[in-house]
Amino acid sequence: MEKATNDAASYIKSLAKRRGRNEKWAELAVRKSASLSAEDAAEENVVDFVAADLGELLAKSHGRKVKVGGREVVVRTEGARVEEASPDFRQRFLAVLTDPNVAYILLILGFYGLLFELSNPGSILPGVAGGICLLLAFYALSTLPVNYAGVGLIVFALILFLAEIKITSHGLLAIGGTISMLLGSILLIDTPATYLKISWTIIVPAVVTTVLFFLFAVGMGLRAQRRKPTTGDKGMAGERGRAVTAVGPAGGQVFVRGEYWQATAAENIPAGASVEVVRADGLNVEVRRAA
Repeated sequence: MEKATNDAASYIKSLAKRRGRNEKWAELAVRKSASLSAEDAAEENVVDFVAADLGELLAKSHGRKVKVGGREVVVRTEGARVEEASPDFRQRFLAVLTDPNVAYILLILGFYGLLFELSNPGSILPGVAGGICLLLAFYALSTLPVNYAGVGLIVFALILFLAEIKITSHGLLAIGGTISMLLGSILLIDTPATYLKISWTIIVPAVVTTVLFFLFAVGMGLRAQRRKPTTGDKGMAGERGRAVTAVGPAGGQVFVRGEYWQATAAENIPAGASVEVVRADGLNVEVRRAA
């Protein structure tokens, strides 16, 4: 550390000497973290001058001599035309895209899209939208100080949420996914600069929305599992109809759910009586007399 400090102090002193600035204060700025106000910096020959606006800057700069490429050049700024170079659409778009909060949202949306596509193959739109969001997110993250452990935690969280839909874990996978996603969101950007951190106003809604969505999906799946089957042999059990002919152990015919079925019964049931399906076996049903 002492070697690095001495090296930086020597370098800034050489720069100050070359530019005719205050060498002593330049060294103090490195060794003692010295600082000055704008006016004091001008008095101590740390800066050339202080300008309140662009017009004053151009006026005070006129006639000054500076060295460029080893030769002395006189600055001519009096009456110079000021042209403002505004960013074009591409630059404005990239500025928005590389915002850490936007990159984080795109990353989450991209994973959502791919999960929807994998859960419902052939949907196309979620997969296309998710792929575009992921590519834009990866571009944005490539310009930011990303901690790949954070990315891994977010991916792991989404895998846990998806597994919660497929596996009955009584909420353990969902809890693990919530913790993993929260930690991944916090660790995603690895920098001490606060302006590059992902805002809590983005992290909290993203995590809560993800948890609620997967809990809703899990709840829908459980309700679907508990719902009585409506098709196939199991779907016929409990259906009611009427006996078209007399039905008994030897057989007969019943009318159930808009269709005629060959039926058997453990007891004799007269024609016209109400019947209830006990079970179905292919095109044949076993019935009993309805209460």
